[in-house]
Amino acid sequence: MPPSETPWFDPGRHADRRPFLLARNRIVAAIRRWFADRDFIEVDCGALQVSPGNETHLHGFATALILPDGTAERRYLHTSPEFACKKLLAAGETRIFDIAHVYRNRERTLTHSPEFTMLEWYRVGADFAEVVEDSLALVRLASEQAGTRSFQWRGRSVDPLAEAEWLTVAEAFRRYAGVDLLATLDAAGQADRDGLARQSQLRIAADDSWSDIFSRLLSEEVEPNLGNGRVTVLHDYPVVEAALARVSPRDPRVAERFELYACGVELANGFGELTDPAEQRRRFEADMEAKQRIYGERYPIDEELLQALAMMPPASGVALGLDRLVMLAAGATRIDQVLWTPVG
Repeated sequence: MPPSETPWFDPGRHADRRPFLLARNRIVAAIRRWFADRDFIEVDCGALQVSPGNETHLHGFATALILPDGTAERRYLHTSPEFACKKLLAAGETRIFDIAHVYRNRERTLTHSPEFTMLEWYRVGADFAEVVEDSLALVRLASEQAGTRSFQWRGRSVDPLAEAEWLTVAEAFRRYAGVDLLATLDAAGQADRDGLARQSQLRIAADDSWSDIFSRLLSEEVEPNLGNGRVTVLHDYPVVEAALARVSPRDPRVAERFELYACGVELANGFGELTDPAEQRRRFEADMEAKQRIYGERYPIDEELLQALAMMPPASGVALGLDRLVMLAAGATRIDQVLWTPVG
């Protein structure tokens, strides 16, 4: 998305954006009250980290930490407060939330900004269905604070107060892409790349992996159909796409991961959290191998996070794109309209 020719501090442009910004303030204040009423503690996680995250398509901002003797150590701005929050859970916190500025490179569209605000929260001992309900409650709260019964974006609309649609990833792929996704996964969740390629109507490159094909089908065939009329809870992701989620006790081919959609826009991503450090290391290493293959770079693994996972109690958590939620609730059409000081 090219920057506007008029700077954001132009009085006329600011006057146009100000109603959205005031709606943002109301929504943020209400979110803080909502969590306080449920005995959550607000935390403030530091942005400088040894790793920005280890997902294949996640791109961080790198910097250098200069020590007093002049030597330098590589650091990154966090792409999410997740690693720090999990260390706090290991330390003994049980209900926490953070409204954090986070930073992601290679992301700039109508719904992406290189710097944006992530609302992240965790419940120790909670089933992941509980944090799904939290997410739906926050969508309703945002609509109430904005004074609307309808989210609208690019020709789509959602009633945020209507009962949500619950749809498994396998059901969504069958319905919208004509793909039997579970048929490409064995009993242990291992993926059959060629089996998925044969079912896809997309043009597939010889070096595309199962995850590459899955991601394209999701973005091109499935996501545009989600969150139309009512919010969609897309859940039970294939375990190969589990990220930091634990495997489902009902089916080892899928994980306790969900995403929330409204008007085709992804609002939230949540997990029943994985607490097995060996399995988490294996996933991180596999993702970094893929990142090296695709982008020619890799990020370090946060060893302290793996130590913390071994100490962390069972928990569920969610990362919600606060700016996107405000954008839909306030009736904005671009994410920069709801950022007080957009990235130039």
